[in-house]
Amino acid sequence: MTATELPAPVQRPIDPEKLMGFVFRAVDEVGATLNTALVVMGDALGYYRAMADGTAVTPSELAERTGTDEHYAREWLAAQAAGSYVDYDPEIRRYTLPAEQAAALTDESSPAYLPGFFQLAHGTVRDAAAVLEAARTGDGIGWHAHSGDVHVGCERFFRTMYNAHLIGEWLPALDGVVQKLARGATVADVGCGHGASTILMAQHFPRSTFVGSDYHEGSIAVARERAERAGVADRVRFEVAPATGFSGTGFDLVTMFDCLHDMGDPVGAARHVKETLAADGTWMIVEPMAGDRVEDNLNPVGRTYYGFSTLLCTPASLSQDVGLALGTQAGPARIRDVATAAGFRRFRPAANTPFNNVLEVRP
Repeated sequence: MTATELPAPVQRPIDPEKLMGFVFRAVDEVGATLNTALVVMGDALGYYRAMADGTAVTPSELAERTGTDEHYAREWLAAQAAGSYVDYDPEIRRYTLPAEQAAALTDESSPAYLPGFFQLAHGTVRDAAAVLEAARTGDGIGWHAHSGDVHVGCERFFRTMYNAHLIGEWLPALDGVVQKLARGATVADVGCGHGASTILMAQHFPRSTFVGSDYHEGSIAVARERAERAGVADRVRFEVAPATGFSGTGFDLVTMFDCLHDMGDPVGAARHVKETLAADGTWMIVEPMAGDRVEDNLNPVGRTYYGFSTLLCTPASLSQDVGLALGTQAGPARIRDVATAAGFRRFRPAANTPFNNVLEVRP
């Protein structure tokens, strides 16, 4: 059946109260969509940082603090108040950023830091027109084809979680890995993007050496610059390479952070991991939090990840050879299938957070 042959709508009874309930929910959703851009705006213009001390401000004061136009500051503050991002006192006509919102929107050391998440979503939605056309044809859209907000926002968002969990929780959950890293191990960080995870591990394990790889040349250029600034370039090497072809053998640890589901050929990548691991090596897979069934993921986190899967991750996989398109919400069982197909025999969930599953795979 083609698009021009769709069946005629069936007239069904409508509950007016349910209809209007949905309409008002949709209004709230549109407001939330627009607020994604407003959060990016507030982050870029320094509005949140200017309010982080909790002092109540007027639009003119916020504009003065940030060197911006008062008209925009006025409308932005009102929109933020309507969405409960800031508080408004009508008696003094001033706006305040609550301490909790300040932590989430201005403190890069906070595990709840969110601006990168909004930037990633903003860039993803801006690229949606290309996805619409790809959905008609089954074509894919590579990671490299997306806007800078997607690349930068993704790194900012996931770096927050790596800083909060990688060293203190995820690596210790793996059997014997921290001890190897402390003594001096070789590590391949596959799909490393801007190198946040690679550099973080290198900073905490000075006796180990690391190679980060990604097919996206622009991301690797950023990663090399950041390794130099972090002072770890003598122990960290970055290369442009696909997941099925990164260099080196005998790795004690291979890591993949939030990228296996994006790959066109995850089974091929898994086979390459097995070929390059030491006999007693470990493959750590960090994937978005997901259950194995659709109904397990019908919640706010699942909804967000299904959205990214439709607009970002599935198109990325379809742009590559094989195009398996696991999807962002693949779940541990499907990841286990990938590992098993590649010849791995040991697989276990090692840790999790509200946003991630951490899986340990061994030969």
